[in-house]
Amino acid sequence: MHILLRPFLGLLLALTVSAPIPSSGQGSFVNWESAHVSPLDLTPDRSLLLAVNTADGRLEVFDVTSGTPVWLRSIPVGLDPVSVRARTNDEAWVVNWISDTVSVVDLTAGNVVATLPTDDEPADVEFAGVPERAFVSCSQTSRLFVFDPADLTLPPTTLEISAKEPRALTRSSDGSAVYLAAFRSGNRTTVLGGGMLTSGTFPPTVVSDPAGPYGGVNPPPNSGTEFVPAQNPTNPPAPPMSLIVRQRGAGPWLDDNGGDWTSLVSGPNAPLSGRPIGWQLLDHDLVRIDATTLTAEYFGGFMHQCSHLAVHPISGEVAVVGSDSRNEIRYEPNLSGVFNRLLYASWNPVTQSVAPAVDLNPHLDYLTSQVPQFIRDLSLGDPRAIVWEGDGSRAFVCGKGSNNVITIATDGSRIGAPIEVAEGPTGLALDSTLGRLYVLSHFGATITVIDTGPALVTAVVPFYDPTPGAIRTGRKHLYGTHETSGLGHLACASCHVDAKLDHLAWDLGDPSGAMRPFDQNCLESCEDWHPMKGPMMTQTLQDIIGKEPLHWRGDRTGIEEFNGAFLSLMADDAPLTDPEMQEFEDFLATITFPPNPFRNFDNSLPTQLPLPGHYSPGSFSPEGTPLPIGDAQNGLDRFRGGVLVGASDCVVCHTLPTGIGSGFELDGVGLLPIPIGPNGERHHSITDSEGSSNVSLKVAQLRNLYEKVGLELTQTSTLMGFGFVHDGTVDSLARFLSRPFFNFADDQEIADVVAFLLAFSGSDLPIGSPTDAFEPLGPESKDTHAAVGSQVTVHAGNGSDPALIQRLAAMQALSGAGAVGWVAKGVRVGETRGFCYDAPDWRSDRIGDPLLTTDDLRLGAALGAEITFTVVPKGTETRIGIDRDEDGFFDRDELDACSDPANPAITPLGTSCGDPEFSRADANGDGAFDIADPIRVLGFLFGGGPPLLCGDASDVNDDGGINIADAIYALAALFSMGTDPQPPFPGCGTDPTADGVGCVYYVPCP
Repeated sequence: MHILLRPFLGLLLALTVSAPIPSSGQGSFVNWESAHVSPLDLTPDRSLLLAVNTADGRLEVFDVTSGTPVWLRSIPVGLDPVSVRARTNDEAWVVNWISDTVSVVDLTAGNVVATLPTDDEPADVEFAGVPERAFVSCSQTSRLFVFDPADLTLPPTTLEISAKEPRALTRSSDGSAVYLAAFRSGNRTTVLGGGMLTSGTFPPTVVSDPAGPYGGVNPPPNSGTEFVPAQNPTNPPAPPMSLIVRQRGAGPWLDDNGGDWTSLVSGPNAPLSGRPIGWQLLDHDLVRIDATTLTAEYFGGFMHQCSHLAVHPISGEVAVVGSDSRNEIRYEPNLSGVFNRLLYASWNPVTQSVAPAVDLNPHLDYLTSQVPQFIRDLSLGDPRAIVWEGDGSRAFVCGKGSNNVITIATDGSRIGAPIEVAEGPTGLALDSTLGRLYVLSHFGATITVIDTGPALVTAVVPFYDPTPGAIRTGRKHLYGTHETSGLGHLACASCHVDAKLDHLAWDLGDPSGAMRPFDQNCLESCEDWHPMKGPMMTQTLQDIIGKEPLHWRGDRTGIEEFNGAFLSLMADDAPLTDPEMQEFEDFLATITFPPNPFRNFDNSLPTQLPLPGHYSPGSFSPEGTPLPIGDAQNGLDRFRGGVLVGASDCVVCHTLPTGIGSGFELDGVGLLPIPIGPNGERHHSITDSEGSSNVSLKVAQLRNLYEKVGLELTQTSTLMGFGFVHDGTVDSLARFLSRPFFNFADDQEIADVVAFLLAFSGSDLPIGSPTDAFEPLGPESKDTHAAVGSQVTVHAGNGSDPALIQRLAAMQALSGAGAVGWVAKGVRVGETRGFCYDAPDWRSDRIGDPLLTTDDLRLGAALGAEITFTVVPKGTETRIGIDRDEDGFFDRDELDACSDPANPAITPLGTSCGDPEFSRADANGDGAFDIADPIRVLGFLFGGGPPLLCGDASDVNDDGGINIADAIYALAALFSMGTDPQPPFPGCGTDPTADGVGCVYYVPCP
């Protein structure tokens, strides 16, 4: 909504813009599948509801004084906001996952007043302590940033957190402590080597060692002395393979048949598995941080994936919800429909003990893998948020995959029936006084209101979502648990968490299965695939379409061949239909790798990269010696030549820029492209060079290796039980590079290649040739420039800061070179504005405005007129900067014409401020004429009502005040079938802006 009456602007725009600027469609939206952590919050006075709009990079603000959200404003923040927390009634902090920033938002002004840089993938924020501090979790680096909200110019204190991917935060009831949940904390499983055929290659084949519980039989039986299911007698003997074992608490390490491997995992024979004696796999699920001393305590025994947590308001106990995997169980038929549990666990701060976890689906006994649909519909899938009732009598939990909310008692038991909500619920906020539970649905882009008394939905309020249709349509096939599993609690995303990893290996072989003839592009001497394949790490779904064949062995021609898993592994009634499978593929094709945190700002490779947590495996310096600083550029050079023993080099198989094998086959000394298959599948190469009993393995892509760091067997304790290669048995990159077929002179050379592999994001790497067999051409990479998301907020105190000016210059150089897009958002001349950089100048979101320079925007920033600059992916800058709905009409022009910049169906053409679409008679600003409009005015007059807020058109007759005449005008419009009262009105001679085009008729939207 705009503050001024501009009756001729629609005509003016029609004359000056002969045709809408074409939308860039799918190319204007990049999908990182960033997951919510704490995406919904109420201000302390519970008058405002704050919701992150991840797809649109905004904070949506709603008035909830009535118990029903009324949209007020949308505030641009960073790229992919995932959490929000209100510090006061006027200030909120928004955590931006891709931008690696926190936006400090003035809720009254509707603008970002400060931007705080963090480490990679910040996840959540919480306030605690006296004096108050702001705690920000950084998932990728396992750090906690601690800011002083009273002085944002002070550098933050950083705490190293000994937990894998710390994300969700909450505080104790008295504010003296902060609690942190490790999203992928592990489930006390690890893998023992058993499938390496090359002598002297790590890991040792301990499963075949006579010291083991089966005397060296490999693979060992999984049911007494037998295999269940029984082995197919027509198959050749199964190859030796690695084995997953699990520790229960501090007890023994057992396999799924009860075999005790403790001696070889942590006991006196641990060196036989490549581990030091006394080795520990840390299980740090919950972290308690003292808000004053900033000391941390760790507690385990909860579950594998700790998604969210909440403190009980009376007892102070910490409740955690999430999931636990059963990956130690072998073979797909035994895991069908039952491979995961969804749990509630609680930690007592007095006894510092964890109560036994409670299954959030008590109606499932897991003795069968399939139940009728009406029972599936009772299931909770992928719990992502929990909130307690004010009196502690019950809590609410939402299921991202099941699209519902359940109620639980203090012991975790279910109360009543689930409540259906829109797709992808991830956030909860509760007003116990009004009895209103607000539910944010990430994928549905709605706020659902639940009356907690009768547990009924009373309203569903949508907000704008620019997500392309292919993503919206196909997501359900990844996340939807009721639609894709036999018990209603599982989905593909149960393992491919948020389309990425679970950091576990699974043995999904089938002893009763048949051999599969090898039929792919082999570099050397490949073999047929045996149905008993051993453990294999969960792979990411990022950029897999077009990178076929799929899976570690390359034994799936394309994504269509995974359709059978909906039956065999998920235990659903039927596979996806062909159109549904195409929807799934179209969605997967959008998922993009995020910016690589190890690249330089200009996306170049770092030449001085510290390598904390990386150790020498003992090839040159003593085992466990920290690696020196690495030079990734030198590492690239070695990757392309001179690393391997013999004439070949890494790049022959691991083509640049993805690391995947070439889609060509050798023809003598030349290369021939392999034709695309009937479903569009490619045929990238498979090799037998790893030395594994799984002889035929696809050449693996290398763009997310930094995600897999954490198993380090030169140390006595680690956070992860799985590492690198297909079964996770190689603990570190340095260990992999110490294999006999590599040719290094010292630890420095190893460190250089480790640095390169960590920074191997795909883009801006040299590409091969379709005619060079020693550096063949590889497929393109769907990844993101390292600078994308970077932000700077210019305010009254920093506009002349040399470091800020230098940062802006670096952003400008990258954008001017076409590597990235660049936008600016903020307040200028009293209005919230957007700008898009079109080198060498800035275009504004109002057509006809003069072009601006970067210095114009920088020097125009002031207190209350802050400007935030953001680097965005190339191709998205118009949508993010100046044309939110991509309808060809710029945002401020739409506001000027009382059109809607967040609705491509409503444009200034044929619309003016007097148009019924956004009439002055629409007193509550919801875009409709109904009885709520006069009630809104009368409520303000006689009931106190909420104060006038952005978009409030309660001054219907434009006389400068709110009185009974406004209600009469609104009623007249209603009962005359929407006829809009037209000017002139009493008081409309007032022209507060002196521009001659009308008067203020309602409180302006920023």
